[in-house]
Amino acid sequence: MRNIAPYEARTQIGNFKYLEDLRNLSRDNRKNPTISEKIFWELLSYKKLKLKFLRQKPIGRFILDFYCSKLLLCIEIDGDSHNKKQFQDKNRDLYLEQRKIKTVRFKNEEIVNEIEKVKENLSKIISERKQELKF
Repeated sequence: MRNIAPYEARTQIGNFKYLEDLRNLSRDNRKNPTISEKIFWELLSYKKLKLKFLRQKPIGRFILDFYCSKLLLCIEIDGDSHNKKQFQDKNRDLYLEQRKIKTVRFKNEEIVNEIEKVKENLSKIISERKQELKF
């Protein structure tokens, strides 16, 4: 694998570091997903995409809704609360971008009401990301 993130951002075996306090919070989030997260998780089935995604993955001081380590791809499902958190979201995206992780955002409404369009967009995003990383 390419050396993507700085050494201080990785563990001894090469995984991204995260705050230990996030472990329990991410576990609770996995046990209590939103409706749109449930729908999206089904869409990310390994059998369909041949890629492994993790739910509620801690990286640094953040918990990513969905994360694929091979593609360095973060997918966020944003609810109404994110309308008031645009500054925090931009800072978070910048933090991830510095670690070569691309962030893609979908809105809850898109997942629930336009799942076919989301599938098409996701397929396009994955193809583009594979090309970017020469996968």
